[in-house]
Amino acid sequence: MERLANATVPPRPWPLRAASPTRAAGTGGERWSNAPFAWLDGAARRRAEAGLTRRTVPRTACDDRLDLAGNDYLGLMLHPKVVGAAAEAAHVWGAGAGGSRLVTGDTELHGELERELADFYGAEAALVFSSGYAANLAMVTALAAPDPDGDPAPLIASDRHNHASLIDAARLAKAAGARVALFDHADPDSAGKALVGSRDRSLVLSDTVFSVDGDLTDIPALARTAREHGAALLLDDAHGLGVVGPGGRGAAALAGLCGAEDVVVSVTLSKSLGSQGGAVLGPRRVVRHLVETARTFVFDTGLAPAAAGAALAALRVLREEPERADTVRARALGLAEGLRARGLEVSTPDAAVVSVMAPSPEEAVAWRGACLEAGVRVGCFRPPSVPDGRSRLRLTARATLTEAQVRHVVDVIATNRPG
Repeated sequence: MERLANATVPPRPWPLRAASPTRAAGTGGERWSNAPFAWLDGAARRRAEAGLTRRTVPRTACDDRLDLAGNDYLGLMLHPKVVGAAAEAAHVWGAGAGGSRLVTGDTELHGELERELADFYGAEAALVFSSGYAANLAMVTALAAPDPDGDPAPLIASDRHNHASLIDAARLAKAAGARVALFDHADPDSAGKALVGSRDRSLVLSDTVFSVDGDLTDIPALARTAREHGAALLLDDAHGLGVVGPGGRGAAALAGLCGAEDVVVSVTLSKSLGSQGGAVLGPRRVVRHLVETARTFVFDTGLAPAAAGAALAALRVLREEPERADTVRARALGLAEGLRARGLEVSTPDAAVVSVMAPSPEEAVAWRGACLEAGVRVGCFRPPSVPDGRSRLRLTARATLTEAQVRHVVDVIATNRPG
């Protein structure tokens, strides 16, 4: 593990108090403890008081409840071809990659997946990572790294509602010397103002489909803004792949930006493709730079072969059945229209995500629980996971939902609303 000689420690979000030494219970001696993690109990108590407690809830293998909380947009997670490919890859290559892809963790399967992803997206090249989060950290930090020739630090203009992985990536880049300016959500004019006075190597950073409300940003206008200022456009298409664009080819294809030399796109393999992992797609020179400099590629174990095999099989199913993209969007629209007709405040979906506003964090949790009792699993987003501070139910449509199931979900949610 490389020594972090110049690591930057982020500021504490809580006041640093002097430790209060206490005598160790039952010792009768003079051994003292300063309980360095005692503050965690207070932090947990404050989260509980605000209705923001979180816990894991394991699924069972035979759970027959209708799932509108996960991100299996195309219904491929349990597709026989996808599951079979995962099993075969594990049998051939082993349970794990065995190391960094620059050491022993690169297999022929990884290369095959990258070639087919690039071809599907119309990109020159692709690079697969162990998660979409890791892919975003790599894309932003490597392209915003200090120039060894001493040029000024790049400027990153970032949408205020970007996913946490892009926010963290921008923070890391800022710690290394980049400048970061936020622009108003889905507002290309605001992005242009953020870029005023920028120099070479500026970056515009945005989700394509935003994960909370499922809204699609104006990518053509954002691309024009970036080009007017000589900036590159970096897009996170995690919720676009498999759902928007011709045949589910994503938001860049929808905007006519496939193969553009000034556009880089990240995707996840864990949503529409039903597997796990992430990838960055773009010009070959960008991928080469990531291979040689991106820390989440260089120092991370490669994606497990089973996940790579599953993602490749799912991509091939999508190619064979492009109508799945149209179906999932139709199901999302059906959910939104049905819930709105029942008097609920609902987002207008551009992809697979539909959000339903809740009065408070506590009522959102209770609403989710009531739906679960009625056999429908829905997501519950509360602060700090929501950019506007408003709690909501988050529903994800799936291509395998029937129209009858959509009507049933609408009825369950509307019948169990708070109040």
